[in-house]
Amino acid sequence: MKVTPWEVEGVVDYYKLMDEFGISSFSTLVDRIPNPHRFIRRGIIFGHRDYDRIIDAIRSRKSWAVMSGFMPSGSAHFGHKMTMEEIVWHQKMGGMAFVAIADMEANFVRGLSWAKTREIGFQYIKSIIALGLDKNNSIIYFQSASRKVKDLAFELSKETNFSELRAIYGFESETPIARFYIPLVQAADILQPQLKDFGGPKPVVVPVGADQDPHIRLTRDLAARSSIFSFEKIENGVRIRSRKGVNYLEALKGLNFEKKIYEEHLDVFGDQREIEDAVRCVEVEIGGFAFVPPSSIYHKFMTGLLGGKMSSSKPESYISLFDKPEDGAKKVGKALTGGRATASEQRQLGGEPDKCVVFELFAYHLIEDDRDLAEIKENCLCGKTMCGNCKKLAAELTKNFLSEFQERVNEAESKLDEYEIIY
Repeated sequence: MKVTPWEVEGVVDYYKLMDEFGISSFSTLVDRIPNPHRFIRRGIIFGHRDYDRIIDAIRSRKSWAVMSGFMPSGSAHFGHKMTMEEIVWHQKMGGMAFVAIADMEANFVRGLSWAKTREIGFQYIKSIIALGLDKNNSIIYFQSASRKVKDLAFELSKETNFSELRAIYGFESETPIARFYIPLVQAADILQPQLKDFGGPKPVVVPVGADQDPHIRLTRDLAARSSIFSFEKIENGVRIRSRKGVNYLEALKGLNFEKKIYEEHLDVFGDQREIEDAVRCVEVEIGGFAFVPPSSIYHKFMTGLLGGKMSSSKPESYISLFDKPEDGAKKVGKALTGGRATASEQRQLGGEPDKCVVFELFAYHLIEDDRDLAEIKENCLCGKTMCGNCKKLAAELTKNFLSEFQERVNEAESKLDEYEIIY
């Protein structure tokens, strides 16, 4: 198993991945989430970092945001659709949506021209609009056109060095400087929703695949380092220190909490979240960032139609959202299944839906009703349904989806002016 931001190889063991990366299991949170998305209900979203913050914000109706991005390196496909749906669902739950088109990364990593990244980028933008992104609570931007993101990336660059980025990403002395800059831009993408222009510090969730977790870890570290005050949980309260010198602690002496004042820190007693929120308000007033460490959720990788990870660089591995509906249906017909070697063996032993790309299409994209999905799985397991029947159903559903989706994309074309898009 190899999982990096640029490469995924082998069979991914998600339990091992959570253990190695320090990702928490999402299963313990499901019952607390109102109207959970099917990815949540079905365990497709398997892990998280600090998603409790988002649940609390949803329930208390406090300000929060969802942010993720797309590298415009190839046609938008069902793998991208997963992240798009997660953004849209979180927006419907009350979060402000930030959508980044990572054209700087596509230009450097894939060698695409700026004109090409813009063309593909707008395809992604129309796709997420077609999937339900609301114009009233969203910001869409190309990295190269966002002064805020590039300025913030510069500020964050002050808090890291070559050794750290080499340890995280495996960079070498011959690595181009642009490769170092890209993770800082991505960190700025993630932290941008907390800038004063967008209402200041708030919980932000980033829906991604587990291969992007190094970016999340780096950003959480940078969020802490670039803020003035640090927090340490103590009994019945929080210990607060200043990263920029003890003089900044003077600004906190007026906090309306019980506290003990020491030369190099304050011990403040009460509810931890309330104390941290109050301190962040003070920090913003004196010119600091006061970033809340970003939260993240991790969805399982979609399997390519012929096995392996679905990838924009391998057209045979995916169904594009812009394939002709009949072509998308034909691709389903060639997909790997979890069927047995012969029909008689399948009737006797049943199929293996957990190894089946077609069943994955049902679970991830094509079947919304959990009871319908359970029936398909049971009929497969007991040998009642043959793979040909499932492929026929999946092909028809895929054809219908692509037809309806592409009609909505055409409608989105005429609505682009209604959205805040920075390009």
